[in-house]
Order: sequence, then C-alpha cells, then structure tokens
Amino acid sequence: MAAVSLILFLIFLFLSAIHFYWGFGGKWGKNVVIPTSAENSKVFSPGLLLTFIVAFGLLIVGAFILVKAKFLNVSIPYFLDKSGLWIIAFLFIARAIGEFKYLGFFKKIRSTKFGQNDTKYYSPLCMVIAGLTIILALRG
Repeated sequence: MAAVSLILFLIFLFLSAIHFYWGFGGKWGKNVVIPTSAENSKVFSPGLLLTFIVAFGLLIVGAFILVKAKFLNVSIPYFLDKSGLWIIAFLFIARAIGEFKYLGFFKKIRSTKFGQNDTKYYSPLCMVIAGLTIILALRG
C-alpha cells in the first residue's frame, strides 16, 4: 500500500503545484482547465483566492494520504481518521460524474477544448484518484 499512497501523494502534489503556479501568475494550461460554454466563453473565472484555496486543499489531501499511510506521524481527528479516505473518494467520484452540463463523464457540452480535455484527462484522473483512494480505505 506504500506504493499506492506515494502515487496518490505525487498526484496531489503535482495538482497542487499547478494551482500554485497559476495563483502566482503562470499562464501555461490555464485556458483549457476552465469549463466553457458551447460558444467558448468561460463558465466561471476563479479568482486568486479560490486558486490558492484549491492549491492548499490539494496539498493537505496529499499530506493526509501520507498520514494514513503512516509516512507522517500526525494526530488527526477520529472522524477524519475513519472517514477521510471515503470522503476523498466520494468527492472525486462526484467530480468525475460531473454536473451534467460542463463537467464530468455525463456532460452535455463536449465539443469545447475543455470538454475534450475533461473527457480524455480530467474525469479519468478523478476516477483513478477515487479508485486508488478506495483501495487505501479498504486496506486501512
């Protein structure tokens, strides 16, 4: 299970680093990670604060994975110790399913660059994260 934990941690570290990069003004990849309408207008425009919240959140989730795998010795609340991995898995399954218009496997708007990337990369990555997290939860 150490390998699964390290893979998950590295995924979360990478995703967090990308969000920090965008938060500090980086432009690479930024135009294809925001959902767009059929007319290619952004559905929302995350601000600096939201970008950093996501970056820190992903980093915290990665650290939580290391705690659960006993790579880090940090005391966590009982509820998170027992349910945290399941919560993470649920959130990433929900993201992969989407909201049925712009995000996820069941989205209606698929022809945009974001829609294509979401189908090929983002939603499958969310399912991989969920699956690996479930494996850890069942072994834990």
